[in-house]
Amino acid sequence: MYYISTRGKADKVSSAMAIKNGLASDGGLYMPESIPQLSTEEIKELLGMDYPHRAHKVIKKFLTDYDSDRLLDMCIKAYSRFDGQYAPVVKTESGLYFLELWHGPTCAFKDMALQLTPRLLSEALKITGEKRCANILVATSGDTGKAALDGFCDVDQTKILVFYPVNGVSPLQKRQMITQEGNNVEVCAINGNFDDAQSAVKTVFSDKSFAESIADTSFFSSANSINWGRLVPQIAYYVSAYCDMINTKDISLGDEINVCVPTGNFGDIFAAYIAKVMGLPLKTLVCASNDNKILTDFFNTGVYNKKREFYQTTSPSMDILISSNLERMLYLVCGSEKTAEYMEKLKTEGEYTVNADELKELQRVYYGAFCTEKQGAEILRDLFDNDKYLCDTHTSVAAHCARQYIASTKDTVPMLVVSTASPYKFVNSVCKALGITPSEDEFESVELLNKYTKVRIPDGLAKLKDKQIRFNGCIEKDQINNKVRDFVSR
Repeated sequence: MYYISTRGKADKVSSAMAIKNGLASDGGLYMPESIPQLSTEEIKELLGMDYPHRAHKVIKKFLTDYDSDRLLDMCIKAYSRFDGQYAPVVKTESGLYFLELWHGPTCAFKDMALQLTPRLLSEALKITGEKRCANILVATSGDTGKAALDGFCDVDQTKILVFYPVNGVSPLQKRQMITQEGNNVEVCAINGNFDDAQSAVKTVFSDKSFAESIADTSFFSSANSINWGRLVPQIAYYVSAYCDMINTKDISLGDEINVCVPTGNFGDIFAAYIAKVMGLPLKTLVCASNDNKILTDFFNTGVYNKKREFYQTTSPSMDILISSNLERMLYLVCGSEKTAEYMEKLKTEGEYTVNADELKELQRVYYGAFCTEKQGAEILRDLFDNDKYLCDTHTSVAAHCARQYIASTKDTVPMLVVSTASPYKFVNSVCKALGITPSEDEFESVELLNKYTKVRIPDGLAKLKDKQIRFNGCIEKDQINNKVRDFVSR
C-alpha cells in the first residue's frame, strides 16, 4: 500500500516513509491510496482477541511494508504499560456507552497511539535505511505533549521538542510535561495558543532551506496526528469497542452504532470515519465542540472561518481553531486539487467554503454540535449524581452533544461516547462542577476529589507530585523557529 498527499503534488511513498516524513513535501498530509476493508468474518475473528491482537489485525492492513510478526510484538509491548485495561466500554444507567481511552501511562487517549507511534517510527527508520537523527516537533493543547514525551523518552535515533500554550493547559498537564524524564526530550511554553504553536511547527516542516541545512545529520518528523503513524493506531479502538459491545450482548454483529467524539484537531473522529469506510457499522459521527465551535459551524454551514474569537475553556484540548486533520476528510470528499485550494484560502484569507454537494456529503456522515461551559459542568454533575459515572471536562462536552443529537433526531441507535482523559487530569474544573471547592494546590484537589467520589487516582498522577521540575522555559511565538534551530544543533 502506498501513500499520497492530500494536496496531490508529492511523490507517493511507502507507509514507512510516510511515517518517517510526517508531512508530505507539498505541505499536505499523507493518505493511503485506498482504504482496506474489514469483513464480517474478520470482525468475528477479532471477538476472541485481546486489545493488542485486535490492534495488530487492523493496523497491519495499512502498514503493508512492516513485518507482521514485528508489528504484533510492537503492539504487545506498547500496550503492556496500561493499567490492566486497554479501552473498556462502560454502559451507564441513562443508556450512553463510554469508550474509556485513558488507561495508559499519561491518563489520556493519546496513549492509545503514542505508546505505539515511536515504535512505528523507529521501525520505519530501519525499513528505509535511515541513519540520521529524527527530530520530533510537537505542538500540544495538553495531552499529546505528555504522551509523546513519554512514548519517545530515550528512544534511539530520536529527539523530541514539545511546545505548549503557557496558559492553555491544565496545571496537571503542565506538571506532567515539565517533569518529563529522558535525555532526548525538551519542553517549552509559548505566549500564545495551540494554533500559534501548530502553525509555527508546520512552517518549520515546510522550510526546505532549514531542512537542507541539517540534512547531513538530522531530519524533522512529527508525533501530532498529522503523522499517519499517530492516526492509524486510533482506528483500532473503534473496531475493538464494537467487538466489546457484541461480546457484552449490547449489540449483535452487523448492528449500527453512533459515535460522539470531543473534537479539536479532528484526528480522533477522522479515525472513526476510516473505520466506517473499512466496513465497521458506524452510522453517525457526532462531532462535539466546546465554545470554540468552528467545526459545529462548518458542518452546519459549509463555511470554515478561523477569524473569530478564541476562548480558553475548561476543556483545553479542544481549544483549537485550525483542525488539521479535517484536510484529510476534505481530500476524500473533494479531491487533492480542491483540498489544496481550500488550504491555501485558509492560510491567506482565514476561511474557505465548500460547495453544496460537498457539504451534503459531509452532513451524510457528521453531525456538528457544541456545548457551553455551563452545560458541560451541568452534565458532568448529572452523570455523577444520577449514573454514578465520573468523567473529565472533555468527555462531558461529548456527553452533552450526544444527548443533544439523540433529542433532536430521536435516533435510538446505541451511542458510544469517547472518553478522552481521566477526570483527575482536569481536577479543579471537575471539582467545581461537582460543587467541591478546589485547593490552590492541584494535588490537594486530587485528594479532595478522591475523597468525594471514591474513584481511584491513576498511578501516573498519584506519583507526579514528587517528580522534579526540569523545564521552565517560555518564549514568544515568533521565537519558535530559533528555539527549534537551537534544539537541532545540540
